[in-house]
Amino acid sequence: MSQRAEFTTSSDEGGAVTIALAGPLTVAGVGVLDQELRALTEPVARVDLSGVSVIDTVGAWVAWRLARDNAAEITGGSEEASRLIAAVSKSDDTADVNPPRPGVIVRVPEAVGSMVVGLGAGTVGVTGFFGAMLISAWSLVRHPSRLRMTAIVRQFELVGVSALGIIGLMSFLVGIVIAQQGAVQLQQFGAEVYTVNLTGRLSMRELGVLMTAIMVAGRSGSAFAAQIGTMKLTEEIDAMRTIGVSPFEALIIPRVLAATLMMPLLGFYAAILAIIGGAFIANFALGIPFFSFLMRIQEVVPIRDVWVGLIKAPFFGMIIAITGCYQGMQVKANAEEVGLRTTQAVVQAIFMVIVLDAFFAVFFTKLGWG
Repeated sequence: MSQRAEFTTSSDEGGAVTIALAGPLTVAGVGVLDQELRALTEPVARVDLSGVSVIDTVGAWVAWRLARDNAAEITGGSEEASRLIAAVSKSDDTADVNPPRPGVIVRVPEAVGSMVVGLGAGTVGVTGFFGAMLISAWSLVRHPSRLRMTAIVRQFELVGVSALGIIGLMSFLVGIVIAQQGAVQLQQFGAEVYTVNLTGRLSMRELGVLMTAIMVAGRSGSAFAAQIGTMKLTEEIDAMRTIGVSPFEALIIPRVLAATLMMPLLGFYAAILAIIGGAFIANFALGIPFFSFLMRIQEVVPIRDVWVGLIKAPFFGMIIAITGCYQGMQVKANAEEVGLRTTQAVVQAIFMVIVLDAFFAVFFTKLGWG
């Protein structure tokens, strides 16, 4: 027996065309048949189903659509075929596949309004989340025995120790780029010796901690959002509340503490590796001996540049951790939202870090630490 439906055409004495369908008129057998029937150009007077061995809803739809488009009569169908065709004929819908789209004058204000409302709701949500975190932190200050040191140490390892490799490599390469590109520009003025100043101050003051914050946001901030979001989706957060465990004390505080305390160390480590990268390329490109470059750093980089980087780092870490944890706690519907919230956590954390860095740049300049 044929595995797919087929059709034949015939004409009577009056010239009326009859389409005779045969074989299994099912979803597995009508793929090619449907294309062939749609390619017909001659008008059809009758659709004969007497040769159909088996039929399902898809096959009934194909037969009924052929008859509908040609105003043809369906004959020879079994009782099952007649019942299915009657059912599918009632489901015909004349509505547009694509609903009418409002004009630009309506869409733009609507989009802006939705964005403003979302921004307001997000501000309220973040404020409430931050307040709940402060309450939990104060509760832990009053009852230190409830502080989960094991969880904090574990987060120290995940945020800090596990990130040393990738942050070190990135910083080393960034230092090479800064020194090499800086030397190319300074050579135009015969001032390539100041490549040491450029690399040292830029690494210690800005790029060391900033690039580290971006890496931590992409690495740990996304992990916080994904982990907490998955726990929220599987109702583990609700289970913790049911047994009397505060999710803020068990999940949020350890992550925020780890990111806040590890960022200064990671930022300083990144700055050192960037300077070593600059010294490495300067040894080959500028003829400045490696150890002479490092010794010169001590003379040209003021200690306040080190303090500027160390002061900014904890704020960056706190922003990254709070953003990741907040987005994770907002997961409600499905697994897709975990991915969306994780993406939002990374984007918002990086954006806030850059905004905060700009604020600190103005602030320290006003203090005379420019």
